[in-house]
Amino acid sequence: MSKHLKRLNAPKTLKIHRKEKTWTIKSSPGPHPLGKSIPLGLVLRNYLNLADNLKETKKIISEGEILVDGIVRKNHKFPCGFMDVVSIPKLKKDYRLLFNTRGKLILIPITSNEASWKLCRIENKSIVKGKKIQINLHDGKNKLLNKDEYKTGDVLKILFKEGKIDDIYKFEKGTISMIIGGSHIGEVANIEDIEIIPSSKPNLTKMKGKNDFSTLQKYVFPIGKTKPAIEIPEVKIQ
Repeated sequence: MSKHLKRLNAPKTLKIHRKEKTWTIKSSPGPHPLGKSIPLGLVLRNYLNLADNLKETKKIISEGEILVDGIVRKNHKFPCGFMDVVSIPKLKKDYRLLFNTRGKLILIPITSNEASWKLCRIENKSIVKGKKIQINLHDGKNKLLNKDEYKTGDVLKILFKEGKIDDIYKFEKGTISMIIGGSHIGEVANIEDIEIIPSSKPNLTKMKGKNDFSTLQKYVFPIGKTKPAIEIPEVKIQ
């Protein structure tokens, strides 16, 4: 696999000028796939304009001045993805990565309190040694639980410092959610109904928002109970 990436071939989620230069930074393997991540170096240089060139970008990152989800990251190719929190303690700045309605990953300024946690969706579960339940999350992390009390599709509010689950937003009727794929990506709406398809086809979810629509279950990411628990881009919620 190539270590380099041409701007013209860069994932559509990247908000960059594709004809400005030939090459761009390519995300290294990590918690988010290439097509749904932004290399940390691009976050600093192209999104936040904290560096003029790659040399300056590498210097800032190598000095341990940037945190992702509360952990210092020193690799300028580290992949940052949906719901990740990027913090710059020296500048007292914090951001959360979300999708806009054009399918681009964008940085939303957040408070220091909101930067102490993130939302993680349960992608699947398994039983491991000791009859513990392992839940695998959308950002590549996993947690071991003693009880099987959460379902696939539920979203957990996880505190960085303690690593504990602080709240849960269930995949169920009424829950407010953000769409993370398909033609309605970036929209925020409430789950109106869940249509179980008795076949190999994916389940559908009916959403009620600015416009009512249906989307695949895998595109629905709960972000609160009746109101969003996070700062979101300027979108109208009904």
